[in-house]
Amino acid sequence: MDEIASRIAGLREALDRYNYAYYVLSAPEISDKVFDEMMKELEELEKTYPQFADPHSPTQRVGSDLSKEFDQVAHVYPMLSLGNTYSDGEVTDFYERTARALNEPFEIVCELKYDGTSISLTYEQGKLIRAVTRGDGTKGDDVTANVKTIRSVPLKLMGSNYPDNFEIRGEILLPWAEFDRINRERESQEEPLFANPRNAASGTLKQQNPSIVASRKLDAYFYYLMGESLPAEGHFENLQEARRWGFKIPDVIRKCATLHEVFDYIRYWDKERKNLPVATDGIVLKVNSLRQQRNLGFTAKSPRWAIAYKFQAERASTRLNSVSFQVGRTGAITPVANLEPVQLSGTVVKRASLHNADIIAGLDLYLGDQVFVEKGGEIIPKIVGVDKEARFMVGDKVQFCKTCPECGTLLVRPEGEAAHYCPNETGCPPQIKGKIEHFVTRKAMDINAGPETVDALFEAGLIRNVADLYELKFADLIRLERWAETSAKNFLASLEKSKQVPFERVLYGLGIRYVGETVAKRLAGTFHTIEALEQAELETLVEVDEIGIRIAQSVKDYFANDENVLLVERLKAAGLQMAISEEVLSNRSDKLQGLTLVISGTFALHSRDEYKKMIEQHGGKNSGSVSGKTDYILAGDNMGPAKLEKAAKLGVKIINETDFLKMIE
Repeated sequence: MDEIASRIAGLREALDRYNYAYYVLSAPEISDKVFDEMMKELEELEKTYPQFADPHSPTQRVGSDLSKEFDQVAHVYPMLSLGNTYSDGEVTDFYERTARALNEPFEIVCELKYDGTSISLTYEQGKLIRAVTRGDGTKGDDVTANVKTIRSVPLKLMGSNYPDNFEIRGEILLPWAEFDRINRERESQEEPLFANPRNAASGTLKQQNPSIVASRKLDAYFYYLMGESLPAEGHFENLQEARRWGFKIPDVIRKCATLHEVFDYIRYWDKERKNLPVATDGIVLKVNSLRQQRNLGFTAKSPRWAIAYKFQAERASTRLNSVSFQVGRTGAITPVANLEPVQLSGTVVKRASLHNADIIAGLDLYLGDQVFVEKGGEIIPKIVGVDKEARFMVGDKVQFCKTCPECGTLLVRPEGEAAHYCPNETGCPPQIKGKIEHFVTRKAMDINAGPETVDALFEAGLIRNVADLYELKFADLIRLERWAETSAKNFLASLEKSKQVPFERVLYGLGIRYVGETVAKRLAGTFHTIEALEQAELETLVEVDEIGIRIAQSVKDYFANDENVLLVERLKAAGLQMAISEEVLSNRSDKLQGLTLVISGTFALHSRDEYKKMIEQHGGKNSGSVSGKTDYILAGDNMGPAKLEKAAKLGVKIINETDFLKMIE
């Protein structure tokens, strides 16, 4: 019995951890199938041994994606998860079980199961009032401001035959094309890539800045209506009405009268889904009649009238030929598996990332192994296992390199990090070129030069760091291969123009580890000059809002390097902006110093982003959620009811546009 208790405790602990990784971190650690198998085992054990029942077991709730940064709102109707099936037999069981329970004719509605993040929208009098994530099934995050940026979400309905009050549920999605664009951008900035569009959509929806959400071009498909006065008694018919109101209802939904028709639908979309613009991972089957749905009812966590059939992830077996190690701009070492080419999800896969030393150790790889490759979200190849039974006359065990493959420097692994780094920042060619490529990007100095230009200048011996760019002459450029007079002049003109780029972008362009765009703005706004930042003590840096010990130590380490200090001096001498301009500083004040404000609603005099800038400009802090630390809520029209209720509960003062502008006069 002790063994049973131990197994149950182990499953609960593991499932809780995987739940957190999936819903909170948007970084799943195992496949859906493995998760479901573990959950099923735990459910069976708890049923067989009721003495070990626990109301806090993962089997008693839906996985949570709650964030502390958003207001939580209770769902009027719980958002339950669907039971998952992976075989024809389980689909047949569901169909026959439904037939026995109803004992009357019924129809099944087949829909594609879109692989995004669930959302519930509330409409009153034809207007969007609230958008809430699934959360833990009983309450979720209020992400209305972010959802309003999604073009496929109607803010005001068309027609007139919609109920006065109803909810519609759907999936927030990131199309493949946009997913690829964002990952290319993140790769160029050496940021971690999203594993799949679902993670990207989930992470985007949790952004505190709606303008970032808008820039990522999310989409939304809807699949279920809830309310007291719906237009029809059939789920399928209600969706057709919702399409007329302006909702994006997929046109692939089908009503099926027989089990044979259901399987025809599954077979067709198992292949055809690969041509869709968004990710799917299965088929959802629902009883069409709302009356029959009510009669079938619910289990503790799932409706009895619906089930999800999950497609098998496409997997291939191929040979591991070698492992190479790539060096990035920050010195991070990424191991890459070079594979015997294999066809997978319509493309030929030759390489797969092995991420870090821990992943390699966990896989126990040998050169020549037959490895199993899947595509995470059907786009990023990954090695998910080794066929150890096929291991015969293999080569050496794969070991993570100890020295830099480019410059031979001994690698370091910072405490608490998974990555290894080459510390030779100023002498390692990929790091040198990577830093220059980062420096010239649009978000930094916006210089007219891509990786090919940087590589050509580096190979010609003309540049070894970013300061060298500003010493280039027309004569240097015109003698290079494929450089004409016009291209040389345009390049030099963009260099000259970059001298007007504001200080915070110059700081970002320096490529200090962990100092991204937002952190660079925060540091520039606090210290005002590069000299003040260079001389700042560690304790002073940590006191800056949103600057933790890791970022602070990285800044200190950067300026402790004499070569970096010399580089900054050369850039300053070249005429780059190394301080916030007097004009910007003259508009600053400390009128809101120490105050935390939350912005809610829509405004007539200025945009939300403009008000956020004003708050920072006058020493205040922006926050996305109301808490005991909130001093004021700057409220416009249509202020979120959850924020209003919380403000009243905590006694937070609410001010309008006019009040706020008077405060900063």
